[in-house]
Amino acid sequence: MNAATALVGYTAAVGFVAPRLMLRGSWQHRAPALAVAVWHALAVSFSIGAALAAYSLAMPAEHLHAGLVGLLHTCGVDMGTAQPDPHTADRLAVGVPAAIGIALIASFVFHVVRARRVRTEHREAVDLVGRPSTRLSATVLPYDVPAAYCLPGRDPRIVISDAAVRELTPEQLAAVLEHEQAHIVGRHHLFLAAAEAFHSVFRWLPLARHAREQTTLLLEMVADDRALRSHSHEALATAMYEMAAARTPKGALAAGGQNVLIRLKRVLGPRKAPHPALWGSVAAAVVTVPLLPLLVACPPHLG
Repeated sequence: MNAATALVGYTAAVGFVAPRLMLRGSWQHRAPALAVAVWHALAVSFSIGAALAAYSLAMPAEHLHAGLVGLLHTCGVDMGTAQPDPHTADRLAVGVPAAIGIALIASFVFHVVRARRVRTEHREAVDLVGRPSTRLSATVLPYDVPAAYCLPGRDPRIVISDAAVRELTPEQLAAVLEHEQAHIVGRHHLFLAAAEAFHSVFRWLPLARHAREQTTLLLEMVADDRALRSHSHEALATAMYEMAAARTPKGALAAGGQNVLIRLKRVLGPRKAPHPALWGSVAAAVVTVPLLPLLVACPPHLG
């Protein structure tokens, strides 16, 4: 099996088979931070594999052209004596992988810049109608539904509705604020932008679709775990329930949201810490998976 065939098979497995295997595992909800890293490692591995596969497939283009010309000549079709540019294959072999890399980088920059612009506009509006609270380290917004969200990035802001301040208990309120602070400190918006960028370039790919969906859910679980370090499960769960109906502005990260039922079940259900062996094996996979396409393309010679 040559490198091109192996790389095509590898990228197909990562893009179509790996997401199904990931979704079957229950370990992700026990170790959401590691799970996010695995999804992103798979995306990186697929991108590298696709670029190397394109390079390997493009390299023999000149030989393929010569073979097709010879076959047509045998069949009585005269294609002339023109030969392909000897540098065509090289340009194609470099251009296609470069195009994949440029598309991914450009898409990431686009999503980061667009989200930053949206958050900046929303932050300016919040500063006009809201009032800063030193006690809560947040901006209180007049809104008759309990809600809380954060605007990460430069000059981050936690926004909470006055209805939440009135109706939530002090412990519930503290748990919600800790959840939002976890999004800001962890720079979760960059992970979301990376998942969106990968999905924009490979929209048809199951890995891209599931990586985007799971990244959103798992990052909320990461923030939940941060809040649970210093607050009770009941306080966070009841606060999430109270804010389940609140709408989240575009570009913001909220304690409520579409996945609140899944997170409620996780917060209130039995907690089982991941085994150290699981942590070690998954962490090793995060490091090695992006390197696998290089091993497929250039397998070591034994003997």
